[in-house]
Amino acid sequence: MSVIAVTQLIDSFVDYLVAEKGYSDHTCRAYARDLKDFLDYFRTRQSAENSGGKKGQDWDQACLNGWGIEDISALIIRSYLGQLYRRQMKKTSIARKLSAIRSFFSYLEKHHVISENPAALVITPKQDKTVPSYLTVDDMFMLLDSIKDDTLAGKRNRAIVETLYSTGIRVSELTGLDVENIDFENRTIRVLGKGSVERIVPVGQKAAEAVKAYRRELYDNRSTVYDNWKGPLFLNKNGGRLTERSVARMLDQAARAAGITVPVAPHDLRHTFATHLLDAGLDLRMVQELLGHKQLSTTQKYTHVSIDRLMAAYDSAHPRK
Repeated sequence: MSVIAVTQLIDSFVDYLVAEKGYSDHTCRAYARDLKDFLDYFRTRQSAENSGGKKGQDWDQACLNGWGIEDISALIIRSYLGQLYRRQMKKTSIARKLSAIRSFFSYLEKHHVISENPAALVITPKQDKTVPSYLTVDDMFMLLDSIKDDTLAGKRNRAIVETLYSTGIRVSELTGLDVENIDFENRTIRVLGKGSVERIVPVGQKAAEAVKAYRRELYDNRSTVYDNWKGPLFLNKNGGRLTERSVARMLDQAARAAGITVPVAPHDLRHTFATHLLDAGLDLRMVQELLGHKQLSTTQKYTHVSIDRLMAAYDSAHPRK
C-alpha cells in the first residue's frame, strides 16, 4: 500500500468522523495527528527490522518490501504504547491515541480494507482519577465582573463567558451556535453536541441579556457587515465565525486580568457549571441531561466536590469525629 493510499485512507476516515460521527474539527485534527504518529512508528520499526537496521523508508518502499498496513498486529500496537509510556506521556494522551487507532482500524474493517481490527485486542490503559478543575463561585463572579462591556469586543466576550457558565455547553458547541439556535422568549438554546445529537438547554437571564446586548451593538455597528438574524451567533472582528482557539485565548486573558492565578480554559467553565449545580442540590441525572453526557458515570466525576464539602461539614459538626 503506497503512502498516497494510506493518506487517502486517513482522509476518508476523517471525513467519516465529520459526516457520520459529528466530531469537531479539533478532534479530527487530533485523530489525524495520532494516526500519523503511530503509522510513522510502524513504518520505522518495520524498515529497521526488514532492512538490516536501515530506517526512514516511506510507504512506497515498504510496499515493495512486502509489508503494509494490513500487517499491523495487536503486538505492534502494544509496542507503540510501550514507547509512549517510556516517553512518560500522560495516560489520558495514550488512551486518546489508542482510541484513534482503534476507531481507524474499525473503520478499515467495516470497509473491508482489513479482515479484523488488531486494536480491539488491546486494553485501554487504566486512567488516573483526576479532579476536574473549576472556579469557586467568588472567582467565577470576579471573572465575569472583570470583563468590561463598553466596547463591541467587550460585549461579545461578556456574552460568551456568561453563556458558557450559564449553560455548561462545550466551547465547540458555543462556536457552532447560529442566531436561530437561541430562543430569547423561552430562554433556551438548541445545541448540536457530540455525534450530532441535538439537545435543548436553558440559558439564564443574565446570559440572555448579555447576548442581546452584544447583538444590539453589532446591529448598531455600521462597520460590521452581516445579517442580524442569520449566521453565527458570535463573530470575530472580520465578521466570520469565532474559533475555539480564539475563545480559549480570550478567556485566558480575562482570567489573568481578573487576578485569577490558575489557568482557566473554556472546559473549566463547563466543570464549574456542573459543580455549582450539584453543590446547590440539583439531581445528578438532571446535570447529566444538561451536559449532554451519554453515561451517568461521566457526570459522576463532578460529585467529588459535593462529597468533599459534605465531609468537611460532617467533620466540623459531628460531636464524635
